[in-house]
Amino acid sequence: MISAETLVPVAIFFTITAVVWWLANLRGGDNELSVEDRLDGLRSKRGARGSDPKEPLDRKTRKKNKNDRIAAALERFATPISDSAQNGENKNLSELSLRLVQAGYRRETSAAIFKSLQMMLGGFGLFLGGAVGLFMNGISTDLLIKVVVAGGLGYYLPEFVLMWQLSKRKLSIFLGLPDALDLMVVCVEAGLGLDQAMRKVGEELGKSHPNVAEEFNIANQQLQLGRPRSQVLQALGTRNGVDDLQQLASILIQADKFGSSVGQALRVQSETMRTQRMQIAEEKAAKTAVKMLFPLVIFIFPGIFVVLVGPAAISIIRNLN
Repeated sequence: MISAETLVPVAIFFTITAVVWWLANLRGGDNELSVEDRLDGLRSKRGARGSDPKEPLDRKTRKKNKNDRIAAALERFATPISDSAQNGENKNLSELSLRLVQAGYRRETSAAIFKSLQMMLGGFGLFLGGAVGLFMNGISTDLLIKVVVAGGLGYYLPEFVLMWQLSKRKLSIFLGLPDALDLMVVCVEAGLGLDQAMRKVGEELGKSHPNVAEEFNIANQQLQLGRPRSQVLQALGTRNGVDDLQQLASILIQADKFGSSVGQALRVQSETMRTQRMQIAEEKAAKTAVKMLFPLVIFIFPGIFVVLVGPAAISIIRNLN
């Protein structure tokens, strides 16, 4: 049998080799631009009127290009692994793709990258748990427990991160949607059509509510490509998973179908969502007293007790002596 003293250096060597190989592939992807990157470069050269073509890219653009390069490197690394995991899992992959789109990952290979990350992290967890278990306990029952626990944590770590990002994005859309509806009401009542109002929302809310602006910008692009408005609105409510946005899409589809007032429908929906947001804030405020009870008892009350009772206790001890 191989001893733990021999296995640990071998495990460290293979781990370092895998990390160096992954970093080499990631670094090699910096010099290879995808079709989207080249098209973005041509658009940036045309640029806005009067802008300097030699002007450096802003921080947001540089960050986006860096993320695209990292995603391209992950695609090249994950494709051979994900091909074996896609057989017989079309239904699960479609559900996973929908969840990834709702979380903001819209690349076609996002599901493959996610599955590959799960497999790689699960394998790394099994390897790490086995190495640590052999080093600490040798070959025993505890080794099997450590391997299973580490592999399970590594496999389900991307799932936990996806759930967190999905809930965070849904909450940001829910909180920013009333402001978007107010702006749409102003635009519609000022004489703009629904398409122009959605375009205005996408332009004006880019900084304050970027997720809401992104959804409306995607809807505007689909409208410009000639997709029917009902399908665009239905897709707007489906690809984010927010119930209020789905209700808004249904209201707009009905208003467009029956010719009713779009402004009035938007105003009613905005007031309803603002009331819901106020009720959520009141509910959180009502829970504050109960949540503050535990830190008060655990952290603050002992200090106050020492300050108030400490001098009296010291005086009693001195008198007894």
